[in-house]
Amino acid sequence: MRISIWPSAGRPWSDILETAHHAERTGWDGVWIADHFMPNAAPGRDLEQPTLEAGSLVAGLAAAVPRVRIGTLVYGNTYRHPAVLANMAATTDHISGGRFTLGVGAGWQVNEHQQYGIELPPTRQLLDRFVEALQVLHGLLRTPRTTLDGEYYQLTDAVCEPKPVQDRLPIMIGAKGEKRMLGVVAEYADLWNTWGLPDLIAHKSAVLDRFCAERGRDPKSIARTAQALVVVNGPVPEGLPVPVIGGSREKLADAIAGYRAIGLDELIIPDGLLGSGAEKLKAMDVVLELVNG
Repeated sequence: MRISIWPSAGRPWSDILETAHHAERTGWDGVWIADHFMPNAAPGRDLEQPTLEAGSLVAGLAAAVPRVRIGTLVYGNTYRHPAVLANMAATTDHISGGRFTLGVGAGWQVNEHQQYGIELPPTRQLLDRFVEALQVLHGLLRTPRTTLDGEYYQLTDAVCEPKPVQDRLPIMIGAKGEKRMLGVVAEYADLWNTWGLPDLIAHKSAVLDRFCAERGRDPKSIARTAQALVVVNGPVPEGLPVPVIGGSREKLADAIAGYRAIGLDELIIPDGLLGSGAEKLKAMDVVLELVNG
């Protein structure tokens, strides 16, 4: 099972770079960056917290950190035309020497769309648009020219050059919906990602397997990745909207073993509850030790 770190884009660049360098030196497999422009609106949140832009961050990390894989977790489709995103992804892959993973999702955060005047359509149209965007990305990144006469995107004999360094730049889709989105994953993704504890990931992974069977695709061709907030040593916060593992070394080891037991390919660790400075780096060392142990 691979292990990767997810530095918050709400931290200063120097902190993100220090985290990535530490991951590189100590044997982590990857560094992921989320695509947001501001914190999600929620009680107690500082909605003016500075937040760095994901595309610029992954390009900077690709140049500054030479070994680990770099990826987006995940680009929101509503924020950029997929043809523009394809060119961004190919360029980042060249900067990294072929280590980039393009993570994409349909888009969801309401306050970003409201503040910037970006349309956030109803769910059905949002997903229809995302499917077309995936067709654009597949075409531009993997074929010489792309023509698409879609409802949302129209391309005419379009090129994206240079192509990525990787013969097949991996596309990861962030998705949890069992009615439709996991079917989209089965059709278009090389990797799948969602939040969840082992039992939930195992359940949704089985749903993904069924969608793969319906489409005649080998489910093993889609890598499974997941994340949860991590507490290395201390009380686990209550009332958070996302899952949390750990609290003690023993509980954290049990959770990691649970992910490994369900066949998870990559566990991604957000740094939000790991502390800061030397404390965070020490917490990262504990997590890595437990994964390798």
